Amino acid sequence: MAEISTDNEWINDIKKYYNIWEDNYGGFLNTAKSLINPIIKLPTEINDLEKLRDILKKDITFTLFKNVNKRKFQSLKYIPERDGGDNLKFFTCFHNLCYNTETNDIEEQKEYFLKALNDHPYFFTEFYKGMNNIKSMDELIKAFDEIVMDESNIIIDGSIVALKHVATGKYLTSIDNLHYTTGSEGPIVYTGNSRFDPNACWYIFVNNGKYNDYIYTKSDISFQHKISGNSLGICNYSQQVRYSRHLSRTQYKYHKSPSSNHTEVNCDGNEREWKIDYSRLENYEGYLKSNDIINLSIKKSFDINGHTQDGQVEFLRSHDVQFTIGNDTFQEVVCHNERLAENDEWCIELIKQA
Repeated sequence: MAEISTDNEWINDIKKYYNIWEDNYGGFLNTAKSLINPIIKLPTEINDLEKLRDILKKDITFTLFKNVNKRKFQSLKYIPERDGGDNLKFFTCFHNLCYNTETNDIEEQKEYFLKALNDHPYFFTEFYKGMNNIKSMDELIKAFDEIVMDESNIIIDGSIVALKHVATGKYLTSIDNLHYTTGSEGPIVYTGNSRFDPNACWYIFVNNGKYNDYIYTKSDISFQHKISGNSLGICNYSQQVRYSRHLSRTQYKYHKSPSSNHTEVNCDGNEREWKIDYSRLENYEGYLKSNDIINLSIKKSFDINGHTQDGQVEFLRSHDVQFTIGNDTFQEVVCHNERLAENDEWCIELIKQA
């Protein structure tokens, strides 16, 4: 078709193709009638498309067609894209089922849509919360697409994340073959570059959770370094304390950080269960999301006397204090039990959702 430059040309083109159809194919009505299954008997007085449509809707086959589509509607299930679903196909199918079943009322459409989300609590809950504000099919699709976009930023069990220190903009980093020369002598943990580095990638797991679970505030979690496979943590060690010539007991202590004498953080700790707290409550929405500002805490298994009860809670911190290994200088990361401050804030960034 030639390029259409004015409204008049567009109308003239429509007339031209209409006339071709009328002259060569007997018109739209005759063409439509010729495509109808012969088992459907049509009266001879049909002279326009509206009458043809009305006759077809009264036929029993249309009732069967609607009932088949209603059953499809009732069994429709949403599959998230990360589980292999296709949102565009889902929306198209939903829209077609509305049309085929003559489900034109938006309230009924919303009920069918909500039912399709029943197997996925996050999508079901979020859609239900905003249902009353949806007044049309376009608004329904737009609202759900926003929910899907929001869900793509949720951090779930098994995701790959990075932890950026808010005060300095540097990433929590570990290098497997680089070890402390003091304390545990385990793989070091420090805040490295402001630019993202593969050594700053960590798997995040919910302890005692299921793979692909959403992560909530207060969840017990662990971080596994993507390259080394080692876990972020602190390290206790035992020593024998002798009280007399014949009496001694085992006492547990924690390694000290190389410069500031806080608790050392390493990438091979035997205590590795962290808890998330929200540093800024205005960011809290129930789920852990990319770019949330958080505090990370760990509860020691032993108190200062080496007893197994009431171990203190300490928070992950980076600060300006540095330590050296050979000729290289690193920004220290520690755990502490002092008052929380800006150096204890971390921005968790989603690198890849599980």
